[in-house]
Amino acid sequence: MRLLLRVLTASLVLAAASGCSSSSTSAGRPEAAASADEAVIRAGTDTWNAAYNAGDADRIVALYADDAVVMPPNVAALTGHEALRQFLTKDMAAAKAAGLTAKDGTSAVGMSGDLAWHAGTSSVVDASGKTVETGNYVEVWRRVDGKWLMVRDIWNDDAPPLVPAAAQ
Repeated sequence: MRLLLRVLTASLVLAAASGCSSSSTSAGRPEAAASADEAVIRAGTDTWNAAYNAGDADRIVALYADDAVVMPPNVAALTGHEALRQFLTKDMAAAKAAGLTAKDGTSAVGMSGDLAWHAGTSSVVDASGKTVETGNYVEVWRRVDGKWLMVRDIWNDDAPPLVPAAAQ
């Protein structure tokens, strides 16, 4: 299953990359407009992380289209705002209780018309600042009435979850 998820993720990235370019403009848009759109998308991801670490599910949900599909690891796909809000509320409470903080690493953005992708690396650090998890993400954004919103979001871990000592 994990291999299938990795193949699916890689296919999505390749498909997005073949249809989008982060270095050229699309549909004759000026480079400055494309750069501004890229900045908005990157800021959206920064907002996602800040809101997650603050426990603010509503601020995260506002980044998504009404019909967005979100695919966290080890969870069935979530469709729509309410499903996402419920998932985030539980997940953020667990992260806070464990003293964990989400962080982004390197990333790239590409665009074609009213569609864009943002893909990169991520990590989770504990209260001492030690990295306890690393992974990757792919976000697909669509411009709706002049506003960029996520329509698909998937993230995964580089390694399987640790098995608690009591379960071994």
